[in-house]
Amino acid sequence: MNVGALELSAPIMGSQTILDPGVFVEASVSSRAVYTNLLILPLYFSAASTLTLLFHLISNSKAARKLFGRPVTSSEEPLAELQPDSLIQELKLHVESLGGSAIYAYILARLIGTLALLGLSITTLILDEVHRAGNQSLQLPREEEDVADALGKWGKKHPKNKYGTHYAEREWLEAAMCLTFLYTSLLALISVTTKSKWSKLVIRHLNIVLLAALCVYLYRDVYPLITFTLEPKDLSEGGILWAKIGLLTILGVVIPLAIPRPYVPVDIKNPLPEPNPEQTASIFSLVTYAFLDRLVLAAYRVSHLDFKQLPPLNDHDSSEHMKSLSFKHLDVFSGAPNRHLFIGLMKIFWKDYAQLAAMILLHVFANFAAPIGLNMLLRYLEPGGEKAVVRPWFWILWLFIGPVGGTIFIQWYVFVATRTLVRTQAIITQLVFEHSLRIRVKAETPDSGKNLKISSSPEALTPDSASVHEGTVDGSETVHSVSPSEIESTTVHSSSASVSSGNGQDKKKTKKSEDDEQPTSDTNNLVGKINNLVTTDLDNIIDGRDFLFVLIYIPVQIVLCMVFLYAVLGWSCFVGLGVIIISFPLPGMIARYVQRAQEKRLKKTDARVQSVSESMNVLRMIKLFGWESKMETRIAEKRDEELIWIRRRQILEALNDISDLCDITVIMKQTIRASVIFSSMSVFDMLREQMRIIFRSINETLTAKVSLDRVSDFLKNTELLDSFSEKTVETQNYIIPADVVPDPQAIGFRNATFAWSSEHGSLTPSKRRFMLRIEGEVLFKRNCVNLIIGETGSGKTSLLMALLSEMYFIYSPNSWYNLPRDAGIAYAAQESWVQNETIRENIVFGSPFEEERYRRVLYQCGLERDISLFEAGDATEVGEKGLTLSGGQKARITLARAIYSKAEILLLDDVLAALDVHTARWIVEKCLTGDLMQGRTIILVTHNIAVTRPIAGFVVAIKEGRIESQGTVLEALGRDSVLAEEARKEQQVIDKADDRVDQELPVQEPKTDGKLIVAEEIQEGHVNWSAVKMYLTSMGGQYSWTFFLAFILAMFITEIFNAVYTWFLGYWASQYETHDPASVSVFHYIGIYCLIVAGAVVTYATGVIIYIFGTVRASRAIHKELITSIFGTTLRWLDTTPTSRVITRCTQDIRAGKCIVDGPVAMWLQAVSEISAMMILKYTAVVVITPMFFFPGVVVAFLGAVCGQVYIKAQLSVRREMSNARAPVLGHFGAAIAGLTSIRAYGVEEAFKAESLRRIDKFSRAARIYYNLNRWITIRVDVLAALLSCALATYLVYYRGQSASNTGFSLNMAVGFSSLILWWVRTVNEFEVQGNSLERIQDYISIEQEPKPKLEAVPPAYWPASGNLRVEKLSARYSLDGPRVLHDISFEIRSGERVGVVGRTGSGKSSLTLSLLRCIFTEGTVYYDGVPTDKINLDALRSNITIIPQVPELLSGTLRQNLDPFDQYDDATLNDALRAAGLFALQSEMSEGRITLDSSIASGGGNLSVGQRQILALARALVRGSKLLILDEGTLSLTNLDDSQTSSSFLFSNVCHRLPPERIEGDITLITVAHRLQTIMDADKIMVLDAGRIVEFDSPKALLKMKDGKLRSLVDQSNDREVLYSMADKAT
Repeated sequence: MNVGALELSAPIMGSQTILDPGVFVEASVSSRAVYTNLLILPLYFSAASTLTLLFHLISNSKAARKLFGRPVTSSEEPLAELQPDSLIQELKLHVESLGGSAIYAYILARLIGTLALLGLSITTLILDEVHRAGNQSLQLPREEEDVADALGKWGKKHPKNKYGTHYAEREWLEAAMCLTFLYTSLLALISVTTKSKWSKLVIRHLNIVLLAALCVYLYRDVYPLITFTLEPKDLSEGGILWAKIGLLTILGVVIPLAIPRPYVPVDIKNPLPEPNPEQTASIFSLVTYAFLDRLVLAAYRVSHLDFKQLPPLNDHDSSEHMKSLSFKHLDVFSGAPNRHLFIGLMKIFWKDYAQLAAMILLHVFANFAAPIGLNMLLRYLEPGGEKAVVRPWFWILWLFIGPVGGTIFIQWYVFVATRTLVRTQAIITQLVFEHSLRIRVKAETPDSGKNLKISSSPEALTPDSASVHEGTVDGSETVHSVSPSEIESTTVHSSSASVSSGNGQDKKKTKKSEDDEQPTSDTNNLVGKINNLVTTDLDNIIDGRDFLFVLIYIPVQIVLCMVFLYAVLGWSCFVGLGVIIISFPLPGMIARYVQRAQEKRLKKTDARVQSVSESMNVLRMIKLFGWESKMETRIAEKRDEELIWIRRRQILEALNDISDLCDITVIMKQTIRASVIFSSMSVFDMLREQMRIIFRSINETLTAKVSLDRVSDFLKNTELLDSFSEKTVETQNYIIPADVVPDPQAIGFRNATFAWSSEHGSLTPSKRRFMLRIEGEVLFKRNCVNLIIGETGSGKTSLLMALLSEMYFIYSPNSWYNLPRDAGIAYAAQESWVQNETIRENIVFGSPFEEERYRRVLYQCGLERDISLFEAGDATEVGEKGLTLSGGQKARITLARAIYSKAEILLLDDVLAALDVHTARWIVEKCLTGDLMQGRTIILVTHNIAVTRPIAGFVVAIKEGRIESQGTVLEALGRDSVLAEEARKEQQVIDKADDRVDQELPVQEPKTDGKLIVAEEIQEGHVNWSAVKMYLTSMGGQYSWTFFLAFILAMFITEIFNAVYTWFLGYWASQYETHDPASVSVFHYIGIYCLIVAGAVVTYATGVIIYIFGTVRASRAIHKELITSIFGTTLRWLDTTPTSRVITRCTQDIRAGKCIVDGPVAMWLQAVSEISAMMILKYTAVVVITPMFFFPGVVVAFLGAVCGQVYIKAQLSVRREMSNARAPVLGHFGAAIAGLTSIRAYGVEEAFKAESLRRIDKFSRAARIYYNLNRWITIRVDVLAALLSCALATYLVYYRGQSASNTGFSLNMAVGFSSLILWWVRTVNEFEVQGNSLERIQDYISIEQEPKPKLEAVPPAYWPASGNLRVEKLSARYSLDGPRVLHDISFEIRSGERVGVVGRTGSGKSSLTLSLLRCIFTEGTVYYDGVPTDKINLDALRSNITIIPQVPELLSGTLRQNLDPFDQYDDATLNDALRAAGLFALQSEMSEGRITLDSSIASGGGNLSVGQRQILALARALVRGSKLLILDEGTLSLTNLDDSQTSSSFLFSNVCHRLPPERIEGDITLITVAHRLQTIMDADKIMVLDAGRIVEFDSPKALLKMKDGKLRSLVDQSNDREVLYSMADKAT
């Protein structure tokens, strides 16, 4: 055995283990046979490969498949169908089958390489024989004789061989290698010529054999080069040896890593036209993310990368594919077992998590390469290092391979994790969406904000941990209302959300015990909860995806850290560990305080967000009431309360960071050496990081579990429609048995009872124990119009809901209900539901477009004239919630959708309520009895009995949830004296037609694209400096320069202290080299070290405190400026901007946590500042000791900056596209939930599911690229950093000759500097990305504004003393460049007069009311009590005029809070207003469930009927007691009985005589805009508008005397003609 054969020692402890490759040959004591030599190993692999291939060939033969019953298939069948016309065509098809020309070129290159290897091996054999022949002595060496003897006759040559009589050992080994390379050449030839299936198999075997041969040569001939004592075993081959190794490296490593992968589509029948580059990228391209190079460069060349320029979505990531893979494990309705969601997700992603576990372990081990390399390198430089066995370049190489390998492993971990993240988002979003289509929608009130999710704040991130924990783009640390930011449809909004934390069950039990006595309604806002599931809860779930860190990474890392430290420091490492453990409770204690502050902050944040969200939802009402300043003050107060806790939390978090600076490790009774200090420092940092990660990882994992439980609970326990619920034996017969229903096509009920929920004690919709009871049999008639009539709140809508299976059916013997759906159902809701699409798309609603049918529908629904008024015709977007349409237009579009459909059964819920009498008669005569309704069954809920009586074939009267009467109209009249009296009057009405409406107006060609909603802003390039300047200026306040100078100076001084204490440790170690160790005073140096650390702590704390106060100052200022700007904008801007987008700016772009101004903007700005200071100081420190580092450092920093700039350009574009692709997903979600009943009624669930999948794919496409771009930059900058460290180490070791201490310090600073390049690039990018919200906020701060209040525009204190109103030449338009909607209107209304305003839809009635309030652009002059309204402040004007808008808007909370939101009036006043509005008269017959001041109101008034909402809106107006009261279509959904309570005389009487005495005044002016003539016929005057002009204005009596008058025409066509004339005669 030679000298360097086996030197055993522990590498970390100071000596090294060197294994001689010859040992394996020479250690065979019993025999030195050739078959034990390592060079024979590749031949063994070849033999095994041959046997495996033969087995595979036999097992796949037709005979074997037939024997074992396996199907005979061929993956080449599609290509086999193509018959080539020529040899060239056949070659092209063959190349294509192998993956294309690029892949084929690699395969050919591999064939050439294997042949070259074979040639080199043969050459070596021949040269060796020639060399041996040149030897004069033919006597074999003793060992070769032994080999020949052992092989017997096979060891002897042919007698005629002139070179000798025996084969030498070398010849046998070369012959074995020749056979190996001959086999590889054969495999390479087969891979080139055979079909794809066999080519892939053969290539795998070829790679294994080549890799085995390469490993043998590396061990024998490369490994010895790293030592001072060993030599390569095959040097005799000379240059041929290195040629072999080079070829083997290319063939066994380079080509397998560089060869592109063939595209394998998910669905072979529907491949992507252009596959995603990720699917065809080589392994090397995947590992380095080079497949993104083309995208990154393309983005760098343009100002903004458009979404269409992004690569297509990987079809493995498509939501359709993920749905097919996952729903069988998650969705019980797709066959999944009833188990927890987590188990199902693990069944889907178990392969991914196996990869993640492997990458974690590899990353952990790679982390120790650099500390080990640094330890051994510095040990070589220390005294006594000349005895080292391993050459220093090897340890320098470790400084490169370790970090780069660790980066590759952790980045692949993040690659797989983020891929899983995007797929999980797609799966859960679609799962919740599809399940939501099955739930029973109930009217609900908000909860009180309980069960908030409490989470401690995230720890500071390192570059690696930041990569691991990235993912939530639009997430939120709080659980706010619906995450309103993202939801395009805000028809129904949630209140504060609920994510239960640990003690949630106890709270629930306590609450239950308190409420056992009386039943309550479900207080969870279901719609809000659903939206929270796919926003906050989904973000929590994906944030918890790294639970393997808790299970694997942290335990393994801690164990390895202790092993390393013990090997380096001995038992004293446990002292250092003890210091860390003792200080460990300190961060824990701080974390508990942080959590408490977080809890308080969350509550304050939720209160602010709820207030802001509701304010934005009713912003039009706030502006009409002049409440802007009061609401701004209220929101500002909530914001200040929130900021107190934000500041407190940030200070506590800063204390946690400061505590990390205080760890001091003492090495007990040992001589301190540089190799020990600098290597152990890095490992102690790793150990400390694990301790910190524990908090974050466990918190995220627990939070994810809570959210997973919530989603799982929603999927299992949410109440579903009866058709999806598990049926008991008693209830399984509710689906009409054939022997019970006389006719399977019958529509109706028998002995059926329904509730809004399966919880019979629940209180619904207006806080009553409401149940719908149909006693006996009710069958609607086919092929005619069926009417459902009754008072407001009597249950008319509930009857339709029961028929549609939306209500819970309470089974009883001999009960059933039936609605045949085979011929289709169409449904028009009472609250018209329109999508944010064009008018045509809303009407067609996914049905095939038929031009002729479409035109007839427009005509019969009276929409032709309306469409002709739109500049874009039927291509006009209706906007969010149909904001471009009037109430009547929305109702008719909803009706047109039902008419256009081919459904045979139409359910229409009070579609005539929003129409004037004239339009209602048109609908009845032209539409409901038109040719499109022939053979169709109509069930119509209506208050308009007089209008619809002539077409009614069957009438059902309902009262308080029970059928009062049914039958024909005559039968119903016979049972109801009120109806009989109405019928007597109606017989006297002569129907008249209106020639003007009968005229068919041609639908004009669109002139514009019809876009109303302004597209979401996408800023191009970098974040605007003006946006950043806005934030920086807000931070500094009045002393910006002083603030930033103090902060930056503190950061620089801190980094100076940090660099000094690192250098001081090396200086301390050097004292043991230059002095007697016994003379070195340990406590002296420890004292100096402690002073340096204390200086760093104090300066850092000072800087952070200064910065925190600045961030809070900026948060307050920007929030105030934003709210003021939005409250001060114009109504037109609100019309063109979705409410959800406005809410986004005020909540998500502002709020704390992971979202923007309160969190990441400040955090990333601080990180950029700190890292910049660190880089400058570290770079300076290295240059001082090693001046040569100046130029390489500049080059690397420049290259890193270039990579960063290229990366940021692409990242910003993709991030913006990703953010904008997220909102439509949730917007579609919210819109679908809002129109759930309509969607189910039409049976278009599948279309909405498909649309959801399409939108999810769009988001996933951007999201995958966004996450992968982070991998792209990380790999490149980390490689640059590792190269810089290696270059510096090489220079210091081989050229500079520095001491170990200085070398360790320089390397420490250089490694820190180079690693910070990536962190700096990432932080700058994140700051720019988060700064996107600053841009968006700034855009909203600079939106168009109404005139601001001025001191000189404050009206006199007495104003208004009367309600006198004079208008002179008033014109109005909705935008400065828009057409006029009012034309030179002039009139005067004396104080105390009651004036009615009438006119057909679109005549300008609502525009007139808005112009009086200066809500739109006006010309002319309006005098209110003698004062020109354009000369006074808007808030003063609007606070002294009260308007009830078309759509009543209510806030969530109590009724008292809705009537008096600012606590200005007592309960007596509020009750008087309710009485005056007619609420108490409506509830006179109710024994329970009465609405009182303490009744809860759902958001938007969702738990009240439309009529009840309008009564409350009227009461709120009466409370204000203004001199001028305007009712704008405020009585649309009230019955005729209610109209008697809201006629102008009744209102005037109550306003003047039924309010408290101190508020009785007779000069209140009342302007009423209504479609019901009964409401205004007793007014003092009536104004008739047409096309924005006054055509008539006089007393009702005078107008009725005009022979061709417009008012007279309307009255004569009304069924209440005599009543109206009588009212006009009595009017004074």
